[in-house]
Amino acid sequence: MLIEVLDEALLHGVRAALAEDIGSGDITAALIPADQQAQAHVICRETAVLCGMAWFNAVFAEIDTAVEVSWQKKDGEALAAGNTLCTLRGPARAILSGERTALNFLQTLSATASVSRRYAERVADLPVKILDTRKTIPGLRAAQKYAVRTGGCHNHRSGLYDAILIKENHIAAAGSIAQAVAQAARNNPGKMIEVEVEDEAGISAALDTAATRLLLDNFSTGELRAAVESINGRVELEASGSFNLDNLREAAETGVDYISVGSLTKHIHAIDLSMRFDD
Repeated sequence: MLIEVLDEALLHGVRAALAEDIGSGDITAALIPADQQAQAHVICRETAVLCGMAWFNAVFAEIDTAVEVSWQKKDGEALAAGNTLCTLRGPARAILSGERTALNFLQTLSATASVSRRYAERVADLPVKILDTRKTIPGLRAAQKYAVRTGGCHNHRSGLYDAILIKENHIAAAGSIAQAVAQAARNNPGKMIEVEVEDEAGISAALDTAATRLLLDNFSTGELRAAVESINGRVELEASGSFNLDNLREAAETGVDYISVGSLTKHIHAIDLSMRFDD
């Protein structure tokens, strides 16, 4: 199911991106003779983790199947400045028309994978799992979640349809934690039910429900540790808040099962990549 969703999102995303960029036609590439062939290569100019090969390939497959892409690196592989990622051969017009869109996908997904790798490595010796969030670039949800996994972290829910996360506004609208969880369980039997709590009273109320995971929002390190000790494995615990590479390990060492980090997908620096035509 995940593969099918990813494949569908990939093709939809590539077609939308090409329509956005090429529109009614690439009037600059039209300056090149239609039968002219070319060879080009893509270079990485900084340390990174490669991600997005399938999107890159799909861009050129959509434009002209005569373009051949030969990869020297693969998704998940560490890159150094100066590495050649791939070589392209085929109609010059097609390579030129697809260049920017293909690189946009590759630099963005490699950025997400690179950030995720740094977070995963920071707690590699601990049992905690680092999760992404829904704070993704619009239209790139499935792509960025793939990049998170490529970097070594893990996915939270894909969207509002596949798991239940009851947050403070849901609780306020429903009347209480107990009422919100009870309704969620009736509406969606078998779905994971997670409840956001902000203090000990919230924890106590959630533990008396069918909730399977508690989201400890903006708890201090001491509060996280106390919650882990008092709950003692009765439900899964996820920590959320302003986590970064400086404070991640301290939170992970408290014993929580998960830490969700929005930075994996929203605080990213596009990887510096360039395509160069060979003489």
